[in-house]
Amino acid sequence: MSLLRIQNIEKYYGNRSNLTKAVDDISFSVEKGEFTAIMGASGSGKTTLLNCISTIDRVTAGHIFLEDQDITQLKGRELNKFRRDKLGFIFQDFNLMDTLTAYENIALALSIQKRPAKDIDKAVKNVAEQLGITDVLGKYPYEMSGGQKQRVASARAIVTEPKLVLADEPTGALDSKSSKMLLERFNYLNREHNATIIMVTHDSFTASYASRVLFIKDGKLFNEIIRGNDSRRQFFDKIINVVTLLGGDVSDAL
Repeated sequence: MSLLRIQNIEKYYGNRSNLTKAVDDISFSVEKGEFTAIMGASGSGKTTLLNCISTIDRVTAGHIFLEDQDITQLKGRELNKFRRDKLGFIFQDFNLMDTLTAYENIALALSIQKRPAKDIDKAVKNVAEQLGITDVLGKYPYEMSGGQKQRVASARAIVTEPKLVLADEPTGALDSKSSKMLLERFNYLNREHNATIIMVTHDSFTASYASRVLFIKDGKLFNEIIRGNDSRRQFFDKIINVVTLLGGDVSDAL
């Protein structure tokens, strides 16, 4: 059974005299434990799509189901509880609290859930070990490299064991070495912990770590490819081929 089902969603911005359709009748499903990348040029609608799934934006039409719960109908406390308990967010600019250490940034998500202190300590140390950031737990964000900050942000996103991890251009602010390290950790979490990940990216190298890539063009689902038994290099080549089909507007973003 699918963990996530997107059914005919549309998202409009503006008013009648100046209406923009950012997402145009998109439907797809994501299985539990799947690592899906969403690609497209700047302005293609990929981030708007992610924002609708994350409930940051409300859909204009259509429905989104997570474990058969229609999340487009949630409001107020129900919506807050859903975001807190079911979703993990990883942003390009990290969004860490500057006045908290790495340990405190990661622990904050569990504190909000009112977990016991003993459980919080165990969970934070466990996820820090998995992501290779045990040595920075006592540091503040300004004392860390970009790669360390992004791994702390990733630890904060997954420490609550959310049903769905949403990553918006997670490697956008990282150098190539840090990007590769982060993506290998994503693969580890996906493979060893069966984490379900949806990642928006404009970068073919980053997308090649996923098991499936959806391509968005002008707010519509343009194509999708599945990695299957391909090596990452072979999958990368297939992604490049589709990106070429998408046209020149994408090459500007790659």
